[in-house]
Amino acid sequence: MKLEEVDRLLDPAPMQLETGYERLDTGVLHVAARTDLHRCTGEMFEWWFRFRPDTQKYVWWHPVDHVFSDWAECRDGTHVGSIHVVEERFTGLPAEKLSIQFRDAAEFFDAGAYDAARREGRVSAAVCGRVGAGHQPPRDGDKVLGGRLLHIGRDTEWGCALRSHFYLGQDLVDQGMSPSEIEKLVTDEFGRALLMHCYNEFTFLSRFLPSLFIAENRDSRPIAVPW
Repeated sequence: MKLEEVDRLLDPAPMQLETGYERLDTGVLHVAARTDLHRCTGEMFEWWFRFRPDTQKYVWWHPVDHVFSDWAECRDGTHVGSIHVVEERFTGLPAEKLSIQFRDAAEFFDAGAYDAARREGRVSAAVCGRVGAGHQPPRDGDKVLGGRLLHIGRDTEWGCALRSHFYLGQDLVDQGMSPSEIEKLVTDEFGRALLMHCYNEFTFLSRFLPSLFIAENRDSRPIAVPW
């Protein structure tokens, strides 16, 4: 599935690639991971990125791979526009410094199709962005250059079904790099490591997110006490 075909994520029906990775004809590496977030909701998932976890909470998120977390260019009430400045490992590979710039979903999806999916409950969360190398990544105007990430959630009776899709090396195509050159920079080994990293980090997150969300929002909503 190419980046221009991601409207397919607005349909909950199974796709050919729900979890795995593939090399596109452009050289871009597409990585997909499906994670079941039990007892979580799309609201909780989006809130986590507005909560802007510091390094301590970032380590909670993935106690093996996550190293450092900071935030830049933040705006009140939204994760859109903020840049998550991180250092993290990828399933045994050396730690890397990255900048993840969260963008409006309208940058990736057809606006009418996306709005309909939200109204009809086919989508309850969307956290989309651009990923650049280092803590001072290359930019084109206000846009970080590198790859893309899309996290699309759907609420179910048991929790939130999360689809995570990554397009690694996306901007290298526009820079005129050949498929073979992109493949050397963005390896299949990294794709496998990212897939496992993504599944693990969101599985870890699902284990504490509901309790943290309740505690941090206790002044604005009722809490169901277990006993």
